[in-house]
Amino acid sequence: MPAYASPNASRPGDVAGTLRLLAYLALAVTLIVLDHRGGWLSQARATMQVAVQPLWQLAGLPSRMGRSMRDDAATRGLLAEDNRRLRNELLVMGARQARLQVESEENTRLRGLLGAAERGGLDVQLAPILDIDLEPTRQRLLLDAGSRQGVRQGQSVIDAGGLLGQIIAVTPGTATVLLLTDLDHAVPVVVPRNGVRLVAYGVGRSDRLELRNIPVSADLEEGDVVVTSGLGGRFPPGFPVGTVTSLRPDDSHAFILGELMPAAQLDRGRDVLLLQENRAPITFDVEQAQAPPLDDAVQLEDAAAPDATPAQGPAP
Repeated sequence: MPAYASPNASRPGDVAGTLRLLAYLALAVTLIVLDHRGGWLSQARATMQVAVQPLWQLAGLPSRMGRSMRDDAATRGLLAEDNRRLRNELLVMGARQARLQVESEENTRLRGLLGAAERGGLDVQLAPILDIDLEPTRQRLLLDAGSRQGVRQGQSVIDAGGLLGQIIAVTPGTATVLLLTDLDHAVPVVVPRNGVRLVAYGVGRSDRLELRNIPVSADLEEGDVVVTSGLGGRFPPGFPVGTVTSLRPDDSHAFILGELMPAAQLDRGRDVLLLQENRAPITFDVEQAQAPPLDDAVQLEDAAAPDATPAQGPAP
């Protein structure tokens, strides 16, 4: 700086900066006035916003994609959890429905048992089945009732359909039932339609009994119902045993063999009925389980009939 220059003298650069500032201020005032009167600056801003809108959309795309992925993941997680819960509830409801169906069927069978006892005016005892053995060589039931409940050897066992078998062994808490279908079992029967007396034998199958040594002249037809005859005193008379399903000649063609469909449901149910009879228990011997031949059975029934008319001798 020259020695004669004043300290307050303006430099050219400061003057130019001041002029530029004044020019900017004048321009700003002019734009404000014009925008206030004509609104063209607002239109310009709106146009610029429309022009830069794609840029904003592009800039916000990663954020939106991330948020959408997070929402989708959360939604899928909720849906998966709901599906698992609904599947579990469906399984539980299915199990409950199956159990209710079983209970309904069991109640129907129990009503059938009690209804049969009431219709027949029978003195019976309800006994639950503990175990079942339906092997071809062994047809047995194990009951959850024994001598403590009054069960005794020789009692007849029935269900709503008919005769099941008889008690052959008793312990304080259980009882064993020999079923009609056991190979060692036979029961004297009669056809109510015509009074023909026969013997039904077990063959080791729960759905079949056999009538053996039927005379060719016997009046027996398919569809005939056979009931206990009461011969021998092992079973009370009148209980359904089965229905004749087929008849055929035996190997010798001298007699007829008949097949029976058991009246009782030997492979179903969880309870049976024990007949309460006012007589001494019958001693059951497996060795003697076979019923007597037909001729002996006929003689036994004729001898046991109290109202049988004795044969008249020749007139003197």
